[in-house]
Amino acid sequence: MIHDSLTKEIMAKICELTGKGARKGSIIWRSGKSKKSGGIGTHVTAITKRRFLPNLQRVKAILPSGEVRYVRVAATALKKGLITKAPKRTWKKPEAKAGAEVKAGSKAAAKA
Repeated sequence: MIHDSLTKEIMAKICELTGKGARKGSIIWRSGKSKKSGGIGTHVTAITKRRFLPNLQRVKAILPSGEVRYVRVAATALKKGLITKAPKRTWKKPEAKAGAEVKAGSKAAAKA
């Protein structure tokens, strides 16, 4: 079994929905003036490896099971509409029943 902290580190750069991850690439260093600009041409002096990372966004989503949780999803998946965002949470308390308000009002009137 892989260590939990290692798993989190690896999973952090992968889209949970599409599985899109990092891709390999290279940085090409060139020197010289291009022929178009009047030089003798450019020459490659070094090639360095690099990684192209996916554009991951942390989004609160509704899963197919009905559960609401944060997921790390690629921006392309969001644009395609592959995920349904959870509605914003309201912090208002549910209103009390009318009978409870009448009782509270009568107690206040009895004290006065």
